[in-house]
Amino acid sequence: MAKNMTLKFESHLEYQDDAVNSICDIFEGEEIFQSNFSITPIKGEESLLFQRATIGIGNSIKMIEEDMLANMQRIQLRNGVPQSTTESFKKEGMNFSVEMETGTGKTYVYLKTIFELNKRYGFTKFIIVVPSIAIKEGTYKSLQITKEHFKGEYENVVYDYFVYDAAKLEQVRSFATGDSIQIMVINIDAFRKSFESEDENSKSNIIHRYNDKLGYKPIDLIKETNPIVIIDEPQSVDNTDKAKEAIAALNPLCCLRYSATHRTPYNMMYKLDSVDAYELKLVKQIEVATATVEGFQNDAYIDLVKVDNKAGIKAQVELDFQNKGKVDRKKAWVKQGQDLFDITRREQYEGYIVEDIWYENERWNMSFTSNDQIIEQGVVSGSLSDDLLKREQIRMTIEAHLDKEIVLNPQGIKVLSLFFIDKVANYREYDAEGNRQNGKYARIFEEEYNSLIQKAKYRSLFKELKDRDVEVSQIHDGYFSVDKQSKASNRRDKFERFVDTSGKTAKDDDAFNLIMRDKERLLSFETPLRFIFSHSALREGWDNPNVFQICTLNETTKEIKKRQEIGRGLRLCVNQEGERVKGFEVNTLTVMANESYEEFAKALQNEIEEDTGIKFGYLHKHSFARIEVGAENDKAIYLNEEKSVRLYDYFVEKGYVKEEVINRKSKEFAAKVQEKLKIDLRDNRVVIPEEFDYIKMPILKILKRISGNFMNIKNRDDARRVTFRKEFFINNEDFKNLWDRIKYKTTYSVKIDSDKLITQCAQRIFEEVVVGRGRFVTRKVKLAITEGGVHEGEDTPRESTRIMDDTVSVLPDIVTYLQNETGLTRQSIVSILTGSKRLEAFKKNPQAFIESVIDIIRNEMRLLLVDGIKYKRIDKDMWCQELFENKELQGYLSSNLLESNKSPYDYVIYDSETERSMAQRFESSDNVKVFTKLPSWFKIDTPLGAYNPDWALVWDDGNEQKLYFVVETKGGLFEDAIKPTERAKITCGKKHFAALETGIKLELADTFDTLQGKITS
Repeated sequence: MAKNMTLKFESHLEYQDDAVNSICDIFEGEEIFQSNFSITPIKGEESLLFQRATIGIGNSIKMIEEDMLANMQRIQLRNGVPQSTTESFKKEGMNFSVEMETGTGKTYVYLKTIFELNKRYGFTKFIIVVPSIAIKEGTYKSLQITKEHFKGEYENVVYDYFVYDAAKLEQVRSFATGDSIQIMVINIDAFRKSFESEDENSKSNIIHRYNDKLGYKPIDLIKETNPIVIIDEPQSVDNTDKAKEAIAALNPLCCLRYSATHRTPYNMMYKLDSVDAYELKLVKQIEVATATVEGFQNDAYIDLVKVDNKAGIKAQVELDFQNKGKVDRKKAWVKQGQDLFDITRREQYEGYIVEDIWYENERWNMSFTSNDQIIEQGVVSGSLSDDLLKREQIRMTIEAHLDKEIVLNPQGIKVLSLFFIDKVANYREYDAEGNRQNGKYARIFEEEYNSLIQKAKYRSLFKELKDRDVEVSQIHDGYFSVDKQSKASNRRDKFERFVDTSGKTAKDDDAFNLIMRDKERLLSFETPLRFIFSHSALREGWDNPNVFQICTLNETTKEIKKRQEIGRGLRLCVNQEGERVKGFEVNTLTVMANESYEEFAKALQNEIEEDTGIKFGYLHKHSFARIEVGAENDKAIYLNEEKSVRLYDYFVEKGYVKEEVINRKSKEFAAKVQEKLKIDLRDNRVVIPEEFDYIKMPILKILKRISGNFMNIKNRDDARRVTFRKEFFINNEDFKNLWDRIKYKTTYSVKIDSDKLITQCAQRIFEEVVVGRGRFVTRKVKLAITEGGVHEGEDTPRESTRIMDDTVSVLPDIVTYLQNETGLTRQSIVSILTGSKRLEAFKKNPQAFIESVIDIIRNEMRLLLVDGIKYKRIDKDMWCQELFENKELQGYLSSNLLESNKSPYDYVIYDSETERSMAQRFESSDNVKVFTKLPSWFKIDTPLGAYNPDWALVWDDGNEQKLYFVVETKGGLFEDAIKPTERAKITCGKKHFAALETGIKLELADTFDTLQGKITS
């Protein structure tokens, strides 16, 4: 494999050229023109540079605002973004925004824009302002690795670039006097703080202070050049009034603003958002992997969620609640003195009386009176040991990494994985002599890595590495920034704050250089490093195209945005030749999430909306403006914004979308998609104004894009209100007679055989209870990002299970537990447990065993109760016919309604195909005089819960004798086709109707023919 990889850049990607032209075309019609200014030479200076270079060169334009605005509007129209107006242009000035999703080449685009502006209009002075040291390093690296590429693209263009350094102010003079392209990269902090601090010795004040060597204030030389200022991540650069003052002090010709998450998109010129990037496959597809714990609820689970200290301190905690023999995890508010046992009714919480709730070390804490445990916010107690959960996340990441290496290594693609952590000490420690040692995450990593590579499927993958004696310590390393509060004495200025928290060893410097500066070497197979642990420093300003896994090992409550995390791995990967490899089949970023897929997707969608202004499922006034309606001189002609607004208003008026304010600050309106639009799109019934019929297909395409998934919705036109026909009830003698026979309610009494119950429970526990240890269940879901929202993609989710290895600390009092839940005597419970011969299973996983036993005892009790049940009619208690009228019903013709002439309702609502078929036969049979689907309120009490039979009918046997039946329809009549509890309910139903003594009988049937056979036999 090549040791010195060279990253290759594609010259003319359409979307990147569109972004470049969207800025350059603003100045279309401008002639090449420069402004010159005099710089006083410094007497006595030995350097000839300062003797000769006395003319400063600046940017200048002659265009009038009207021409520039016309250019802008034309560009905005072709790009499908809102057009600037005379008023907005005056307000927002010479600020132009380009939005590009993370990973699509934003830095490359603004660098290429520099050379294109110089080629077309002769502009030479450019300043790139960045928000942080990390992004400064990344930008400088981009300038280095693209130099040969741009020289090839622009005929050996001559240009100089440098990172502003207060100790090298001669570079500022060269910037001002150079007649070739000059590019300065500067951190906003290098000149913003001068407006906030009076400290003359501050580094940030040097640029504003007179310098004897220059003969000027550095800022004054910069001002004279009238530079084009490129703001990288403006939401982090000029996010305060002082920062805006600092930018203005540069006296820019214009500001070009590049970001994926503009807070204020001044004069938006080009937009490639998350949806566009996903649909064009310009970034990796995101796969969310979640590991949940199942079958382990044996300890006192406590998660301190948040604290409210507005009116007395109270804490919201998530606890395990005892609920009908099961354990439900829910949130509750608690305060000082409350007993968690009283709240949860679980003995695991005995002794957990809240003693104190306080804030310390940037997090809330909670203590208890009867034990010494302290609960920290963000650190869950009692589910599993926290280290075990982190171990599973690390193991998942390594396994996903290795699986991808099997596929991608043969294609020349090196796989990298990135771990984000909050505590540096969890990965790296130092002894008293300053020697570097592994922290717990590093130790866990090495243990799990060494274990996984023993699997047979990885043997071929590691043969080559073993032959070269690569140690596990060489494949992972860490990179961390210095804490701002750190007072480490030997911090290295040359790396500024980009060194390890202690920065004590040469190896720390090597890790920094490899990870931050030597991207090509890191991408080479020759470098064994493949797993990177980092603090927040890598969340912005650093990215590597071959990051395929991201795992967050959080221990604090500090919120890290998902877009920041996944942004480190969205770029399309490169092979060993430095060439981009495209397609989702290769480019999938696996995110190890510590939450469910649904929660992750929802949070990601909310962040995209918050950060970018995208409103999923909304129609905008400019949505149709970019539809091509023709061409002239090989240039597209677009519909325009005025006509787009007319279409927008039309769809609002039709009720397809509902207008609302989406940005109160800017008073921006948009219209949310309504169900009516989704239905009409599905059924191809959307009507558009006749004047736009010639572009109907593009209009429908846009509407479908914003509507998301509309294939599984109910058709509102099929909706019907099911009406009770009162005259049918009054005038139909058959139905009146039927109702008089079934309207009575009953009460029941039971008798149970205790010995039989004990024997059957013990036998079922012995045969059926299978209790394993707790399980990690891993589910991987690929996301799709569309204009309808962030949702599960079309690929089938993958799931795998792994048994966890953890011991149970305390065994609960199982006899008392079961007695409280079942009502049996302690003696009976002891007899059941000893008779089952399965108490060893209880020790393995107490809660799972208890829940299984409760289910069996309750089920057997119910079944035995049915055997001994007796019903008695209550003459004075019956269902009232008014219930038919008072319960409003609704259904859908296409899915669950059948028109009826023999029923008291005008439609029969059916729940299954079996019921639909039965209702059709009732309608067509001459033997069936009347029938009704018994409403949901018609319920018979049973020990197993309420029972609602399906049908009641009157049957004419042909000899003027009428029979009265209640019918239960089941898809199968065999013993194993009906659950025991359902069969027991049916038995209760039969005894109920027999007790009425009205000549009515309950029959069980799977088809009309089966029922007919039973009636006529």
